[in-house]
Amino acid sequence: MDRVTTTDRRTALRAGAGLVAGGALAAGCATTGPAAAPATPARAPAAKATPLTAPAPAPRAFSRQPPQITHGPRDRPRIALTFHGQGDPGIATAILTEAEKHGARVTVLAVGTWLDTHPEMARRILDGGHDLGNHTQRHIAVNTLSEADALAEITGCADRLKRLTGSIGTWFRPSRAPAASPLVQRLAHRVGYPHVLSYDVDSLDFTEPGAPAVTRKVLSEVRDGSVVSMHFGYAGTVAALPAVLQELDRRGLRAVTTTELLS
Repeated sequence: MDRVTTTDRRTALRAGAGLVAGGALAAGCATTGPAAAPATPARAPAAKATPLTAPAPAPRAFSRQPPQITHGPRDRPRIALTFHGQGDPGIATAILTEAEKHGARVTVLAVGTWLDTHPEMARRILDGGHDLGNHTQRHIAVNTLSEADALAEITGCADRLKRLTGSIGTWFRPSRAPAASPLVQRLAHRVGYPHVLSYDVDSLDFTEPGAPAVTRKVLSEVRDGSVVSMHFGYAGTVAALPAVLQELDRRGLRAVTTTELLS
């Protein structure tokens, strides 16, 4: 398999260094710490529609799956790498490009304010053959909000996805929590998401432990059907991805979109 070149690594690390200034290091979905910490300015410009050549896929109901999904079938050698969509677009693009070099497809759960600032990323994700979904509007602790505020977080991002792609996205994942509360799960269903997407493997890349630690964490826990939580916005994730993809290939585990994992 191809390896990231020295130039690619330097580019990714330079992009990662810019995250400190941009405040994107708050992008992780830790369950502790301040409940409201938007990683992008509250007054971001409105997203401009960038029509796709065809409407983006809509959410699907999978009859054999629960309302809240943590993993796919355990009897097929496929896994889903899912990325919380926020942070420097250069790092996001590097991650998508690296996945595509290895023939992998991923799932991106985008934050609405990130789409406001970088609307072009919606098309980049979909044109690469990846899944695109909803990770709330401001990336705050959605499970702690009132019903009205939680609904606004879900619909805010859904509306932006609809304007940019023609679809509310294929998946919803709650922000700053590994799973949705019963209320948030009901609200997501009301908005149009038959399932909430959780995960069974947390890379902990947002804690910035370094690429080797991210690689070890993922590869020590991943198995048939796993849904892995990772993040855009961290140079260590870019650096870890080639080794992760190479080892998945060696094990015969194919990285696919969540839609394909469950189909």
